[in-house]
Amino acid sequence: MIKKILISTSVAMLLLSGCATNEGPEYDGSSYKQIKKYEVGTVVENKPIVISDDGSGSFFGMIIGAVIGSTFGSGAGSTLAALGGGVAGHYAGKEVGKANGAELTVKLDNGEHIIVVVKGEGFEVNKKIQIIRSGGKVEQVRLAE
Repeated sequence: MIKKILISTSVAMLLLSGCATNEGPEYDGSSYKQIKKYEVGTVVENKPIVISDDGSGSFFGMIIGAVIGSTFGSGAGSTLAALGGGVAGHYAGKEVGKANGAELTVKLDNGEHIIVVVKGEGFEVNKKIQIIRSGGKVEQVRLAE
């Protein structure tokens, strides 16, 4: 029984760990070859928000919960434990997948006002920021140098 739990936990840790070690921004595998444009502006307003799970947290939580749940009981009990673990894992993964963010109202240097939603914190009012875009999609927001 303990052996099954240890194996399940090890598999879960392998699934959730990444191989990349760089702490810089992450780009989509197909977007790193595209030409990006940037705009500079000043943060006029900063509203804290919560960004919901994109689905990956609940998916992995469900799988891990079902695997761990299946190690308990035997026969029909094991099946019910796996289903219960999957449901609990789905909910837990959905909650863990949430992130703090900010809705920034920005006055661009060209005079235009825009709103940008970003993950993380640290974008204070009256600070200059650089918004990197690819088409209409925001790739990254960082403090301007």
